[in-house]
Amino acid sequence: MTARAASRALWRNRLRSGLTMLGMIIGVASVIAMVSVGAGADRFVQQQLASFGTNIIMVIPGAVTSGGARSGWGGASTLTVDDAKALARVPEVAAVTYSRRQVLQVIYGGANWSTVVQGVTDEFERVRDWQIASGGFFTERHEKSGAKVAVLGQTVARNLFGSGQDPVGTVVRIKNVPFKVIGVLAAKGQSSWGQDQDDVVMIPFSTAERRVMGAGILGTVEIIYASARSTADLPVAADAIASVLRQQHRIARGQEDDFTVRTLEDMAGASAAASEVMGNLLLAIASISLLVGGIGIMNILLVSVTERTREIGLRMAVGAKARHILLQFLTEATVLSMTGGLVGIATGLVATRLIGRIAQWPTVLEPASVAAAFLFSGAVGIFFGYYPAYKASRLDPIEALRWE
Repeated sequence: MTARAASRALWRNRLRSGLTMLGMIIGVASVIAMVSVGAGADRFVQQQLASFGTNIIMVIPGAVTSGGARSGWGGASTLTVDDAKALARVPEVAAVTYSRRQVLQVIYGGANWSTVVQGVTDEFERVRDWQIASGGFFTERHEKSGAKVAVLGQTVARNLFGSGQDPVGTVVRIKNVPFKVIGVLAAKGQSSWGQDQDDVVMIPFSTAERRVMGAGILGTVEIIYASARSTADLPVAADAIASVLRQQHRIARGQEDDFTVRTLEDMAGASAAASEVMGNLLLAIASISLLVGGIGIMNILLVSVTERTREIGLRMAVGAKARHILLQFLTEATVLSMTGGLVGIATGLVATRLIGRIAQWPTVLEPASVAAAFLFSGAVGIFFGYYPAYKASRLDPIEALRWE
């Protein structure tokens, strides 16, 4: 009976009830949409990191000091081929490769394409866990002999050969040096920092330093990739690599490293921390919307109590107890907030779908966030509805009947 009386009271003021629910609708929809976008972005980053390879450890030059000036990656390289060979002897390391890269023009017939030409060793395919779409990757024999062979990324193959020709067996020219294409890499997609990983040409490292990138780089490498034997070995392998490199570079105790060791766990952790901060910020904003909605419910109920004072007095005069009045207004507040929550869920689902389609942002709907937003909206309604309900239940029946 109390629920029916509350429903009738709300229905009599349909427009006002609808406007009162707007705050809850916007708040719940915001929570669902923001959590979905945040979860989608987090999953996208994790997928991109996974595409980089498994159990990967990267070693990059860092903290280089020259003439009093310090520089990181992109400055003078402090890493050498001998460093990479020393790292290959670390027990926890399964394989090691190294590379240098330059942006060069690749020519085939009348077509040309500027791309990243990367000199790597034959272990690159294994360390980066990069599959071959057609043909094969170069071997240790190619690396030792400085063979003029190349493996193309999908973007390069598409721009030079179109979709109707298999590049394997053809000859492309890089800095006027002919290279026989022996394979095409499988697609990797964009990296987590937005780089097209398929826009690349792989050639043997020895060929790169002797025939393409100049003799000035002999013996130095731009980056070293190592793969740990297992995920469990990753932290131990990273520590061992740092220790070996400090010995290689004769860095005394207390001196700063001239290199940086990073694992995918480090990058994933940094990404997760950034996502958590952003997610908490968005949730705080959405929670403010819910609180504003709750305050709106309280204000409207206070007005309603004033307008219906005579009605309350009449109900008390015919036998209604204070708890019945309290329950009626509390029910009205709960119905307002829960109905607003349900409409907010529907709005949030539509908003999530539209964001995914129009903005092309990855979204992942989290059922827990839907349930939490709905329950929170109900709690907000009860919390902010209690004071008006209590005020109504404490009215004196005689005074209420005299109310004009």
